[in-house]
Amino acid sequence: MHELSLMQTLGERVLSVAAAEGAEKVVAIRLRIGTLAGVDPDALRFAAEVVLADTLAANATLTIEEIPATWWCAPCGADFTTPPDARACPRCGALSARLLRGQDLSLVSVELVP
Repeated sequence: MHELSLMQTLGERVLSVAAAEGAEKVVAIRLRIGTLAGVDPDALRFAAEVVLADTLAANATLTIEEIPATWWCAPCGADFTTPPDARACPRCGALSARLLRGQDLSLVSVELVP
């Protein structure tokens, strides 16, 4: 379960931000995760409970925004989104080899109580 190691890294970053700001508590954490990032959002939520227990972020709300896979179709010259297990253009049926978005994982924001 690599979500545990991902959450450990994210937790370190969140707590670093909290320490730098002199915060008493972390109340919310917002992440963006691409549907092709290979991260299970539910497993990441569970890992957050474990990793953040007994820290300033112990009861923080974790919001995860899933970013759909977005491809570029060379024949059509257009972007399109697909479910994680597909990459065929809905207009012409061509398979795309150029992924534009969907593999990212980013810490978007941390809400703190000063």
